[in-house]
Amino acid sequence: MQVVIDPDAGFCFGVESSISMAEEHLRQSNKLFCLGELVHNEEEIERLKKLGLIVIDYSQFEALHHETVLIRAHGEPPSTFETARKNKLNLINSTCPIVKKLQSRVFCSYEELIAEDGQVVLFGKEQHPEIVGLKGQTNSRAIVINTPAEVNNIDFTRKIHLFSQTTKDEADYKMIQQIISERIIASGGDPEQLLSITRSVCKQVSNRIPGIKDFAKSHQLILFVAGKSSSNGKVLFHAAQSVNPNTHFISELEEINHEWFIGIDNMGITGATSTPLWLMEKVAAVIRQKH
Repeated sequence: MQVVIDPDAGFCFGVESSISMAEEHLRQSNKLFCLGELVHNEEEIERLKKLGLIVIDYSQFEALHHETVLIRAHGEPPSTFETARKNKLNLINSTCPIVKKLQSRVFCSYEELIAEDGQVVLFGKEQHPEIVGLKGQTNSRAIVINTPAEVNNIDFTRKIHLFSQTTKDEADYKMIQQIISERIIASGGDPEQLLSITRSVCKQVSNRIPGIKDFAKSHQLILFVAGKSSSNGKVLFHAAQSVNPNTHFISELEEINHEWFIGIDNMGITGATSTPLWLMEKVAAVIRQKH
């Protein structure tokens, strides 16, 4: 059986840079604290832990003093940096440049809208670390929506500036834009006057969708490798599955069902922007060995 790894799969540059910073520090020291999981991939986290990475939560971070802590690519709210200053923590800030720029835009929009009684609206998951960081730019006053039903939390008679979590699906973001626009009209307002939209879905995610669809169509079976909590993993998996129903999601080697490969002559392996190439190569090696 022919087993092909998607040539476009692997870490996005933000995640790759963050992991490189962690590895560089760990080569000089056998310990590095990381606020939250560095990447949404359990296998990669285990590899980094063996090198000395210690994943901590916010309560542990607040109790830490005089240590070095990595800020992951998702970014952090201003309160995190204030805690670090008070606790004399040395921060290695690996916030993705795209996220950092988005944080700045959200902050500036919030400052402008205060005087106009406007609203910053974030399309994303309330507890996602990137959204936590973005909401922090607004003193936690931004409205977070993740489903069409949640648009009811918006006041459609006031100004709205809409942003998206960078790893959300572009089509879903456009749907939310349309719903908000229609609700403004239904409330007697003009979307051109009341609604501002920032195109903030990361192009490294959205641009991969056409390629991953082409890859999925060119193979009888697809194994999609990603962490269960990866947002862009879910987006890219559904993109692959939409053109090839014989697409299976796995996070680790033990989840491979070898009955999937009965009657299969060629298969492809791909993954999220948080999936390491070494893990996909490991999956390929196991399949080649048995089939």
